[in-house]
Amino acid sequence: MDIITQNRKFSYEYMVIDTYEAGIKLTGTEIKSIRQHKVSINDSYVQIKDYKPVIINMNISKYDMGNIFNHEETRTRELLLHKNEILKLFNKTKLDGLTIIPTKVYLKGSLCKVEIALCKGKKLHDKRESLKEKDTQKRLNKIMKNNY
Repeated sequence: MDIITQNRKFSYEYMVIDTYEAGIKLTGTEIKSIRQHKVSINDSYVQIKDYKPVIINMNISKYDMGNIFNHEETRTRELLLHKNEILKLFNKTKLDGLTIIPTKVYLKGSLCKVEIALCKGKKLHDKRESLKEKDTQKRLNKIMKNNY
């Protein structure tokens, strides 16, 4: 599994409830750009429109060797999931107010996959708590390292 890109800031903003692996519909020049690591998912999110999950604002740069058939950089792309997973995600987002965020883009064999996470937004005090826990963990690791 070759990880192309990760969304690192989502863990500060959201609490992860569940993760799913989804395929993505791409054109020829898009997959070539992804293999060159020219993709960004930092500002992207997933919505379910007409019972089809789509990823919005995923930026795949234009392929250098492309011609007039090159792709648009931030078009909406359809995700490929099983029907029961789509229904589960649709119900969770509508009823519970959760959001779906892409966390990773990676190559699995010759296929491009996206890991999406069902998340709940953190409040300000939750963010402070997670920072405190990180800080105490760093201090404990430093103390343990110095003792041994």
